[in-house]
Amino acid sequence: MPAMARRTTVTPSEFRKIAYLALVVSTLIVFTGAAVRLTGSGLGCSEWPRCQGTRLTPELHTHGIIEFSNRVMTSVVAIPCLLAAILAWRRRPFRRDLALIAATLPLGVLGQAVMGGLTVLYGLSPGWVIGHFLLSMALLVGCVALLWRATYEPGDRPRSPDRWATWGVRALLVPGGLTLALGTVATAAGPHAGGEGTGDIVPRLDWRGADTLDWAIHQHGALATILGLACVGVWFLVRARGLDPLAQNWMTAVCVLLACQGFVGIAQYSMELPAEIVWVHVALSALMWIALLVAAAAAGRIGPPRAGVEPFVPAPERELARSA
Repeated sequence: MPAMARRTTVTPSEFRKIAYLALVVSTLIVFTGAAVRLTGSGLGCSEWPRCQGTRLTPELHTHGIIEFSNRVMTSVVAIPCLLAAILAWRRRPFRRDLALIAATLPLGVLGQAVMGGLTVLYGLSPGWVIGHFLLSMALLVGCVALLWRATYEPGDRPRSPDRWATWGVRALLVPGGLTLALGTVATAAGPHAGGEGTGDIVPRLDWRGADTLDWAIHQHGALATILGLACVGVWFLVRARGLDPLAQNWMTAVCVLLACQGFVGIAQYSMELPAEIVWVHVALSALMWIALLVAAAAAGRIGPPRAGVEPFVPAPERELARSA
């Protein structure tokens, strides 16, 4: 291979590191975005893309620096996401599936930046804030999918013959996503509007009047309880059916994170929603979503075993084979 070609190609291991970095920074911006809101700095820079008036950077006050730092973080996120999209075409051997998934990452970052700008321009209106957070969760879907597929070559992972266990894990993504969405509704009705640090009045969800927040919290809590019970049930199912050990481990991680979420949720409700505890709750929700996505990926694809790949046999079938 010519020297120039070698310098411009990327090995699978190198590309996997880029995909991992994209996931890490895309998760970190969820944490920093929550910090902006919970410190009341959402309008620390009252305009977009400039900060204030003709100024691109903020004046030296805390809330402006916090909001501007989160904008800078968007640029940090864009670098590995853009690199992943570019280097997917230089990866050898080339894989079309990786190139297509990687192309969605810079689009997601661009959408985040635009959505964040509109959120500021519309004065942190709840609908824009909710959309901004959910777009971040969608970006995590792309990052996890890219990292997972970049970790394995086609045919490396055995297919799963166990439809019940595999679809059980996959089905958890539905209540998981709904729980996230209801959590944003509860936050949009709560006291942390994002403008208190700068003295701005930010509209809140109030379709049930003064009872809106309490109603939203209880609906979110009820759905989270259903999700938790479903996850525990699926955890028992994947262990009883002897699903892939990696899927079992990630389901354990999901259950542990949900237990932590439940504890933090009860604590923040009892303590009347202190900002620090709410931030922990948001951070755990992002980690739980990632764990759920990885568990669904680890559950495998359903189908007959591939040639040359040792099939994975569920536990009940293994027991029958031993006793035969």
